[in-house]
Amino acid sequence: MDSNGKAGVLLPEQRRRKILELIQEEGSAKVAALRDLFSVTEPTIRQDLDKLEEDGHVVRRHGGAFLKTIPVQVSTMTLQHSVNMDKKKKLGAKAAAYVSEGDSIILDAGSTITEVANHIENVSNLSVITTALNIALILGSKFNVQVMLVGGEFKPPTLSTTGEQAAKFFDKTIVAGKLFLAATGLSDDGLITYPGLNDIPVKRAMIGASREVFLVADSTKMGKISFAPLGKFELLHHLITDAGISDKYVSLFESHGVDVIIAD
Repeated sequence: MDSNGKAGVLLPEQRRRKILELIQEEGSAKVAALRDLFSVTEPTIRQDLDKLEEDGHVVRRHGGAFLKTIPVQVSTMTLQHSVNMDKKKKLGAKAAAYVSEGDSIILDAGSTITEVANHIENVSNLSVITTALNIALILGSKFNVQVMLVGGEFKPPTLSTTGEQAAKFFDKTIVAGKLFLAATGLSDDGLITYPGLNDIPVKRAMIGASREVFLVADSTKMGKISFAPLGKFELLHHLITDAGISDKYVSLFESHGVDVIIAD
């Protein structure tokens, strides 16, 4: 993406792949928004969406398309991104060890942070703020855990809320001790990136409301660049990752002042 928030010139196959990544993150997309984002004509975007529907990824509707798997995902409370789960479970257990009695924490949405929630056990007087409906259900059943669910627009692939209302909640209401943040891509030039645009203001507001930021990301995210940049690694205090991270990326994070924690 360039400095004006536009995607660069892409071949049709590359553009369709980026469109699919965005829809997999957001759940749906409008033709007009994609037209502006990719700087192409509406007929071109319609052809892209028709091709993605033909390939079985999306369902076309007037003015846009939505992810084909959404109805099943929402009815079964299943997250869209569920690969590398063995690594994510280890990361979740490691991250949960940094949650202490009396803490106030913010939990991001997604499969990795869900594993953090799954591994929080026997922590007294814990206050949790989250945008994720599934995480609220996981922790809301635990004794002595107070859960605050952030309002906003519903985002089906991550079973979470997003948008301006969610961002404003963090801007004006919350000061938390720790944030456990997810990421999709961590670039070689020190950028934290995501496939979709709507969550960026929310994640920035989460960071602004937290005294200590833990990024929880498996080693497959290293060197990847997704669609929307959140900001530089300097936004973070700690990275919790697995032993697959190379020395190159350990050094890169440490050069930005980030403490690297390896999950066994």
